[in-house]
Amino acid sequence: MPNATVHATAHAIVESQIALGDETPARRTAQRLMDEGLDRHEAIHAIGMVLFEFMNDLLNAPPSDADADPNVPYFAALERLTAEDWRRSG
Repeated sequence: MPNATVHATAHAIVESQIALGDETPARRTAQRLMDEGLDRHEAIHAIGMVLFEFMNDLLNAPPSDADADPNVPYFAALERLTAEDWRRSG
């Protein structure tokens, strides 16, 4: 990432999600990505990429149902994320 602040923010958020254990799929996703051959730093970046994509979507989406959990699609995307996805992302 070209911006050091964005880079550090991604790390802080993803590491916090991992620390939450089973409250989010981040820990499970990071472990799976490492089992698929990424090192921990790459796994954090892969999860951060998905996180920032969903944050961007939330910021640019029209207002939606206030009761809907915005984490549902993010968590589903983490469950689908693979090391190959990260490698192809360039």
